[in-house]
Amino acid sequence: MTIMSASAAFPLARASAAPPLDLKARATAAALQAKDAAGDNASADKKAELTKAAESFEAIFLRQMIGAMRSATGGDTLLGSSASDQFRDMMDARLADDMADKQSFGIAEMVLKQFGVDKP
Repeated sequence: MTIMSASAAFPLARASAAPPLDLKARATAAALQAKDAAGDNASADKKAELTKAAESFEAIFLRQMIGAMRSATGGDTLLGSSASDQFRDMMDARLADDMADKQSFGIAEMVLKQFGVDKP
């Protein structure tokens, strides 16, 4: 029986490439760069707070939308139980958060435009 080294058995473990930045990290980095470039700490902090609030609003809106869509269906009669309902609600919340992170709906962007803030 031949024993393989860990790096030979798992070639991806050897890869030391940095993972790509997600959208929130990019937005945070852009906000920090804008803050450094502008030198105006108060307006950059306010802009970052508004951006975070707008993204949170989009996530909450999507949670409500998914919940309404879920309640409009007949429900799962095969495996339906209170435990599965609880985990389905948790899954829906996570799905809404992921959808908001991708910023494909544009709700947060429209909220920021209402406040006169351009998205970083």
